[in-house]
Amino acid sequence: MEQVTLGSTGITVNKNGFGALPIQRITDEDAVHLVRKAYDAGITFFDTARFYTDSEEKLGIALEGIRDKVFVATKTAASNAKEFFEQLETSLHNLRTDYVDIYQFHNPAVCPKPGDGSGLYEAMLEAKEKGMIRHIGITNHRLAVADEAIESGLYETLQFPFCYLASDQDIALVEKCKEKNMGFIAMKALSGGLITNSRAAYAFEAQYDNVLPIWGVQREKELDEFISYIEHPPVMTDEIKALIEADRRELSGEFCRGCGYCMPCPAGIEINNCARMSLLLRRSPSELQLTKEVQEKMKKIENCLHCGHCKSKCPYGLDTPALLEKNYEDYKRVLAGEVSVK
Repeated sequence: MEQVTLGSTGITVNKNGFGALPIQRITDEDAVHLVRKAYDAGITFFDTARFYTDSEEKLGIALEGIRDKVFVATKTAASNAKEFFEQLETSLHNLRTDYVDIYQFHNPAVCPKPGDGSGLYEAMLEAKEKGMIRHIGITNHRLAVADEAIESGLYETLQFPFCYLASDQDIALVEKCKEKNMGFIAMKALSGGLITNSRAAYAFEAQYDNVLPIWGVQREKELDEFISYIEHPPVMTDEIKALIEADRRELSGEFCRGCGYCMPCPAGIEINNCARMSLLLRRSPSELQLTKEVQEKMKKIENCLHCGHCKSKCPYGLDTPALLEKNYEDYKRVLAGEVSVK
């Protein structure tokens, strides 16, 4: 069994974290089944957030009776100390616990620090002193903010997108965290569903002994794949290297990772899926993307206001309106039979 320790926190777990964002899309019963099955198999790190709708509540139900045997991370998007404690109290209530193992600032535009006027970091320290949280973390999609958090020495963990499409700069973040004895939690290890080979995804992450990937789990067959890697962890082979190189070529340049930070859209466009539809059509069964429901979602691109809201919010600096337009034109050609997909 491969394990990873999250830096100075001392938290040591199996190298499979459970990402609980997707369980907001399934029933309480199904969510509890998945979480307990993961735990029974040896997965003990669970990541959620205050704003993943009812994810915290479902996790709280599932972990009742075994809370002291697992590690729970959640997140706050508070902008001031008052909101911070309101959200923390809500999270504790939802999770049915009196402490959170890692409490993280959720993708802030700037790195919270003592004396910055927001009171946020001071609130973190107060919560830690009160025993409401045990470790202080931060999540981000911006290299500059992530790098600042590492250099500040204020944080015990960083959660950042990290998959086999990573840039040299992304890999440098992992190495800096190791040098600083700071835990690194890898989100988007499947790049929002664009990476379809979990063995290759795992083998890439396994090369970095300080990285804990959290896999977003919604279906039991997905969970079963990662459970199988506990006893038989995939390793990097020439075949996997070739697959990764092929994916890097196909997914080079500008593409939407589906993080959703551009949402909500004033025109009601489901940007985080519509802006990567061309890739979804070609990297997943195309019939899933050609339903009447998805066609209606794509048609909403015609109502784009070109307000710039999504573009200004994109942590990757994408020209989102142009990307939506490009994906919509391709989608219409596919529907018309002018372009073939698998």
